[in-house]
Amino acid sequence: MRHNVAGKRLGRTTNQRKALMKNLATALIEQERIETTLVKAKELRGFVEPFITLAKTDSVANRRLAMARLGSKAAVQKLFGPEFRARFNERPGGYTRILKMAPRLGDAAEMALIELVDYQLPEEKAAE
Repeated sequence: MRHNVAGKRLGRTTNQRKALMKNLATALIEQERIETTLVKAKELRGFVEPFITLAKTDSVANRRLAMARLGSKAAVQKLFGPEFRARFNERPGGYTRILKMAPRLGDAAEMALIELVDYQLPEEKAAE
């Protein structure tokens, strides 16, 4: 019985799955929008949103905790930067959005875009 067992295995061992989530979370924080499979996107949402909540209060302890779990100095610096924190300070949760896309051609896997809620395309940023 699967009592109180959460999360998908994604066909990987524990270490591979942890590394996958770290890499996807780092890419999402740095690029603010990534394309992946739907199942990975749903798992990533539960992994990355606590980091954004953690970044709302900037302290040495929170930075060290994020660095230990993410492993990317650039991602942690962006996460705790004043611009990034200001964007999500008033929002109580739900920092990511998942948009379904057409299936992948090779194996027909369900694809999705996962992005931060206030994501703007690069040309829109330049126009402001």
